[in-house]
Amino acid sequence: MPRPPRVLALAASETPATKSYLAIKTKRAADAGCIFEVEYIKSSLRPYEIIDMSKDADAVIVQLPLPSDMDTKASLDSIPVEKDADVLSRPAREKFERGDADALLPPVVGAVREILSHSNIVIRGKNAVVIGKGWLVGGPIAIWLTQQGAEVTTVTKDEGNFAAVLSGADIIVSGAGSPHLIKPEMLKQGMILIDAGTSESEGTLKGDADPACAPICSLFTPVPGGVGPVSVACLFANAVTLAERAIDT
Repeated sequence: MPRPPRVLALAASETPATKSYLAIKTKRAADAGCIFEVEYIKSSLRPYEIIDMSKDADAVIVQLPLPSDMDTKASLDSIPVEKDADVLSRPAREKFERGDADALLPPVVGAVREILSHSNIVIRGKNAVVIGKGWLVGGPIAIWLTQQGAEVTTVTKDEGNFAAVLSGADIIVSGAGSPHLIKPEMLKQGMILIDAGTSESEGTLKGDADPACAPICSLFTPVPGGVGPVSVACLFANAVTLAERAIDT
């Protein structure tokens, strides 16, 4: 490329978790050959100001969560669709949901795709269970698995007979953010378990799946070190794609 892609990260919090996420992204941006800039924004910032701040960037990400006094949806929707590497704005998400040819995959979806593809997993016709219905993980994962031809059931930990639903799954993708929610006795032998849920418990990061599930699974992703790093790589792959499109135009 004639110049390195410029990625702008907007953050409104300086908590240890936010700083850690941004430090990881800063390092991975350098690995990907991107310029990564962090701008701390105030809660009084208006959506049109985000549009103005993003004018010189190839890609813009908003580091979540935002403070409670900020309108998260309005802030995300203000990211120009042609610069939305995280696919968090409504226009970018609608392109993904329609399956548009030029739609980007949300980074967590890209990570799940890479993990399944790397292991030569056939998705069509499989019984897939997605735990969680959130905008970041559960929602987009369920849409993508459906697009790939899986029979998808979306559940939360508090809905119905949770364990019974899991017991029949060929593929589980979890984004509940509930430490060790999934136990070995809930799973059938040889199933695929992708853990995209991360939470902090007793000062350490833990996933939704009890590590004891691993021997039962034909494919198991750990936390930390599983979906997360691949999602960050997919984020910067999206950023490079957006920069290429901007240069071409």
